[in-house]
Amino acid sequence: MLPDDNSMQYPLTEKIGRPDLFVGRSREFKNFGQWLENIPRTLSKSRVILARRKSGKTVFVQRLFNQLWSANGQIIPFYFSVPETKIWYPDFAVSYYRAFASQYISFLEREPEWVMHPLSLEKIKGYGLSKSISLLVDDIELLLKRDNHAAMWETAYSAPHRFAGIYNQRILVIIDEFQYLTQFVYPDQHFQTPVIESMPGSFHTVVESKVAPMLVTGSYISWLLDICMRYLEAGRLTKWRMSPYLPPDEGLQAVYKYAELYQQPITNETAPLINQLCMADPFFISCVIQSNYDDKILTTSDGVVNTVNYEITHHESELSETWKEYISLTLPKINDVHSKQLLLHLSKYNQRQWTPRELKEALQLELPVQKIQEKLNLMIEADLINQGDADIDYQGLQDGTLYLILRHRFEKEITTFAPDLRVDFQADIAALKKDKQRLQGMLNQLSGKMAEYQLATQFRSHKRFALTEYFKGIQDNTRLNIIDVKLRVILQRPDGKQLELDVVAESSCGRVVLIEVKKWQKAVGREVIEDFWEKVQCYQQQYPKHIVLAAVYSLGGFTEEAETLSASYGLGLTEHIEWN
Repeated sequence: MLPDDNSMQYPLTEKIGRPDLFVGRSREFKNFGQWLENIPRTLSKSRVILARRKSGKTVFVQRLFNQLWSANGQIIPFYFSVPETKIWYPDFAVSYYRAFASQYISFLEREPEWVMHPLSLEKIKGYGLSKSISLLVDDIELLLKRDNHAAMWETAYSAPHRFAGIYNQRILVIIDEFQYLTQFVYPDQHFQTPVIESMPGSFHTVVESKVAPMLVTGSYISWLLDICMRYLEAGRLTKWRMSPYLPPDEGLQAVYKYAELYQQPITNETAPLINQLCMADPFFISCVIQSNYDDKILTTSDGVVNTVNYEITHHESELSETWKEYISLTLPKINDVHSKQLLLHLSKYNQRQWTPRELKEALQLELPVQKIQEKLNLMIEADLINQGDADIDYQGLQDGTLYLILRHRFEKEITTFAPDLRVDFQADIAALKKDKQRLQGMLNQLSGKMAEYQLATQFRSHKRFALTEYFKGIQDNTRLNIIDVKLRVILQRPDGKQLELDVVAESSCGRVVLIEVKKWQKAVGREVIEDFWEKVQCYQQQYPKHIVLAAVYSLGGFTEEAETLSASYGLGLTEHIEWN
């Protein structure tokens, strides 16, 4: 059983930064959860995650590590990211082994520090002696000799499999950016001879381990697949393709979460617009929320359009800079107008597969069919398109962000005029706004996860409103001018116990709104009302000058007893809010 967010520890510092920036991935967690459950039973096969850069794969596997470490269950996690820097063969072996042994000991001793700060070889040996773990002692003695580099590396890469087998344990080996094993490990100390391209082949046998299965990732899909075919035999790794895009509800959740954490004003109307134009891509959403666009306004539809357009078209935006680096690695392979024309067409019509002859006719190209196929094969190697079902079938990537970037980069060269992406964005927004029922449905669907965020957003963006517009049972009809809204505010009782208020909104008139949010499916009863009333009284005692208005928002409704008790306390109640 993996821990929930409240009981999580984060011994591995995640690339995303604040842990609560991680949103969604329910599909991945469901699938990998089943896979993890089978590891103790030695039924899980090693896996490879295929996804382009900025798809969230690194953050996902780092979160898996932290979940397994926190669970302190039957699976010992080991995470290693292959460095994108030159390194000498024996130094790499020592680095890999120190990381494994330190994380192994960290898990056993529940000491998180050793995950990010690996122990020295001498300290690892000392631990092995003190705990009578002979494998640690023997391995370190071999590594310290440094006289047989091949034996050093064999000792390192085989360690998880050996430890799991001998000590009847289960270890998950996570190797991030696996493809770099072919590019940065040198056999000589001064990097004068060619790299050891066959390094991934070291894992040829251990990749089949059921006691220490592997989970590897890579940002360059064709490169990684080629490595798996050449060195690991493709069937030894089960492929999992991770989309950069979240389901629409999870994407909308990311919009609210990022806006709250980065303190960027949005409204409940513009949140779905941001999600729509960013295609529920969390990286794209993050770029828009944090954009350096001088005229960034995310509380109006025009402001959203202009900010999204800036991130795609401005050469110094975070989104553009990221894609520039990715495309620059592949551009030499497609640096002619015909290749760009083919790429744009396949990206635009990516729902179907195309043969070279069909592309020649559709684009009226003067190139021979064989030449077109050669260009398409180069694009596959560059991870810009996919191979279809047959060898002569080709298909554009299901990647809307890439298509927008490509249009901006290449369309003027092909058609002689630059595209105005804002026109398309406005059309997308107009279609979404026209379908009011769908827009409201998206917001209502999300309320089960993000009700407090939506309520805070509503309070911030709705000027001069009475709380009676949202909650029944409120006696004060004063129109509020909200100047500050906070989520999860901690109060401390005189006896030291901590209480948490879900939403605290301050009005310029000296009134403060306290809201309890319950996202349960069942009706709220007497106990919840009594507990909230205690929080209200505690707040009033600590801030006697404030006029407090208090209410409960329960998606599952209220029992009759709860309604009667709330009325006696003067608490407002609601089970549904129309977002606008």
